Parts: sequence; structure tokens; C-alpha cells
Amino acid sequence: MINSLKTPPTNQNLSWGFTLIELLITLGILAVLASIAVPIAQTQIQYQKEQQLRRALWEIRDAIDNYKKASDAGRIKREIDSSGYPSTLETLVDGVDDQKDPNRNKIYFLRRIPRDPFADDSISNNAATWGKRSYSSEANEPQEGNDIFDIYSRSTLKGLNGIPLKDW
Repeated sequence: MINSLKTPPTNQNLSWGFTLIELLITLGILAVLASIAVPIAQTQIQYQKEQQLRRALWEIRDAIDNYKKASDAGRIKREIDSSGYPSTLETLVDGVDDQKDPNRNKIYFLRRIPRDPFADDSISNNAATWGKRSYSSEANEPQEGNDIFDIYSRSTLKGLNGIPLKDW
């Protein structure tokens, strides 16, 4: 009698797998996690690009300032009506003859022109990715001219700090 009450389980009595409700709950949890992770990842990418922009702006502006100092010191040949700033960004990479060196060795200010990390990929030349301000233009309305006094990003985006990237 005891044997008849307890029958051994067979493969037909066992059910393996997930119910529809368990799958829906799992998908819901994954959707919530994804909706949290995507904005964090986008913010992190924006932050990294902003760091690259800061470094590139500092590097180019430092090279422009060093060019001006060398010009004021008489190491770079310049015209009388010239401001002493480089005429192109490529001049900083190509170098200029040192007027105080008897061998006329070149002075280099940059190894390469960094690319604006927020620039469109359609522009191939790194120097063309930057907006340029001449010495004779106003700060609030930068215009290109005969020299390069400053550079700025052409991006219309705002930084994470709320300031437009072109105003950095």
C-alpha cells in the first residue's frame, strides 16, 4: 500500500523553463538598467571629448603665445605692420627660421595640429576644424584675418558646464 501512494517522478511530470511572467519581469529589469546606463555612457563620452578639447585649445594657444614671444624677441622675421602672430596654424608645425641663429635653424612650436574633437568628420584638414580669430577682430565676434590671435571650437553644442563650446 505504501508503494501505491508514492510513485516515482517521470519525465512527463517534470517541467523545466521559465514562465511568461518571469520573462517579462526580467525584461523589465533589464530595460530599467539600460535606461540608466545609456545616459551615463553618453555623459562620459561627452566628458572625454571636452577633456580632449581643453587639451587641444591649451596646446594650440600656448604655441600661438610662444610664436608671439619669439616674434617680439626678434627671432622671427616679420613685416613692420604685422602683429607678430602666425598667419596660419600650419606655420606652427612647419616652423620658421630663427633670425638670431647663425645657421638659421628652424623654430617649431607644434608637432602636429590637434583636431577639434567636436568637428564633423567631413573636414579632412585638422587646421580647418578650428575657428580662427585675428588680432584685429572683436572677442564677441571673432573673424579670420591676416593672422591667428586665438582659436575656438566651431561646435554649436554646450558643454556639461552649460557654456557653449565655442566660448571656451
